[in-house]
Amino acid sequence: MDSENKPTSQGSSVGSLLSSVMHEISSLVRKEAELAKTEMSEKTHEAMAGIAAIAIAGAVLLGGFLTLLAAAVFLLNEILPPDTTPWLSALIVGGVVTVAGIIMLKAGQKKLQARNLMPNRTMNSLQSDKAFAQKHQHNVKEELK
Repeated sequence: MDSENKPTSQGSSVGSLLSSVMHEISSLVRKEAELAKTEMSEKTHEAMAGIAAIAIAGAVLLGGFLTLLAAAVFLLNEILPPDTTPWLSALIVGGVVTVAGIIMLKAGQKKLQARNLMPNRTMNSLQSDKAFAQKHQHNVKEELK
């Protein structure tokens, strides 16, 4: 009689084990989706900050370019009377503003690199979950033998 109960308890044990595994897998998938959503939201905000930095850098570069154009006008104006050189100050200011704009542009571009936008925590978590699922699958197969 004891041998008759064993397959039934083992069958219900396997059934409850499978039910538990399915429940945990669905919970895990929901949590992974939430993590991916949160991380992508963070990455979107980082991308927006990079885009804003590039836009601001573009405005600064435009200001530098306009200043350099004004310096070129002063230079051309001063070629005739060589007594004074007011174009030199405008050229220095334009050069400094342009260098500052280039530095800001590079910083914005660096923020938009693809590796910075990758959802690293989600990818690591999925790798960990995959390894856990494989280990769990191996353990269940061992228990069923």
